[in-house]
Amino acid sequence: MANTSSYQQTKIDQQIQSPQSVIVIGALVALAGVALLGLQNNGWRVFGAALIGALAGVALYHTSFGFTAAWRRIVIQRRGQGLRAQFLLISLVCLISFPLLQYGPDIGIRTGGFVFPFGVGAAVGAFIFGVGMQLGGGCGSGTLFTVGGGSSRMVITLAFFILGSVIATAHLSFWNSLPRLPAFSLVRGYGVVPALLITILPLVAFAIFSVFLEKKQWGELEKSRKTTGFFQGQWGYVLGALILALVCVLTFIVLQRPWGVTSGFALWGAKFFYAIGIPVETWPYWQWQVGAIKRSVFADSTSVMNFGIVLGALIAAGLAGKFNPVKKINLRDAGTAVVGGLLLGYGARLAYGCNIGAYLGGITSGSIHGWLWLVFAFAGSMVGTRVRHLIGMDPAPVTAK
Repeated sequence: MANTSSYQQTKIDQQIQSPQSVIVIGALVALAGVALLGLQNNGWRVFGAALIGALAGVALYHTSFGFTAAWRRIVIQRRGQGLRAQFLLISLVCLISFPLLQYGPDIGIRTGGFVFPFGVGAAVGAFIFGVGMQLGGGCGSGTLFTVGGGSSRMVITLAFFILGSVIATAHLSFWNSLPRLPAFSLVRGYGVVPALLITILPLVAFAIFSVFLEKKQWGELEKSRKTTGFFQGQWGYVLGALILALVCVLTFIVLQRPWGVTSGFALWGAKFFYAIGIPVETWPYWQWQVGAIKRSVFADSTSVMNFGIVLGALIAAGLAGKFNPVKKINLRDAGTAVVGGLLLGYGARLAYGCNIGAYLGGITSGSIHGWLWLVFAFAGSMVGTRVRHLIGMDPAPVTAK
């Protein structure tokens, strides 16, 4: 009995650690600096982007709300809790974003959606993004919050994510010349209520199907993830979905558009190329954005929000006492981070973004392209999951007895 009690106490001690005060204070100071630089360079909306991003980083870290692992788990383990949390998040945002898009101007709130055409280039981009997210270990938001949380490997993924993004901008004219379907908005085409039904009913059906798969495999559903502490413990998926839905809605209102991540990566890469003498300003993609390349990065709302995500995750990791970067990375992990990052970056530019900008942002804008992105990205994710298994990144799938 005494041994059992001692073991339980040890587990508690491992889970709840003292806050790393220096890390937290440093991250808070950096966040204040980023927000103020955003205010100075582009006004109060960019100031707000830093704070919204920090809230997203905290929620992503505590919930481990990544799209990558949830997609992998439903494929290899038939566990759908993370996938259902994504559907809950999308549904919650749509309940607010669709009315905002339709009626916002009438009440003084101007906002726009991500509604884009979808064709061969976007399909290829979404597919290779799906492969890359499994090899790289994260999507756009997942890469940022894990970097902030202390993942050394994800620093490599992020670096090559940026490189892949800017390389793709050199080829976008070709990809955009290929056949594609026209842009279509469910909200504009059918109105708010029909658009909500068309969007939410399939999400409910997918959630029910994931329950069927899980029960068929295991006989019962996995126990719901519980919130064990707001500052130091994990968050349940429902709490995480609620906070991230708030992030999405605030982004719609403050930045007047959906949440996006990867356009910032392309800009960072373009700035670096420009600084070392590569004439990116002559590329068609950048010819109308030369000002963005030359202006401060803190004038770009997406970049500032990305910085906020990293710093929010760093604050969360420091408060939990769990910021502890791994100093050694083996060759396989480094190699897959490089390949995965390049695929993520290149694919995201072709397909209008990542899981956040294209999938979450597209569907919550009522755009058909968000659904098509999901189909091709999930197919790529399945291929990437298989590759992970073949090269030994994952153990054999766990199955019910």
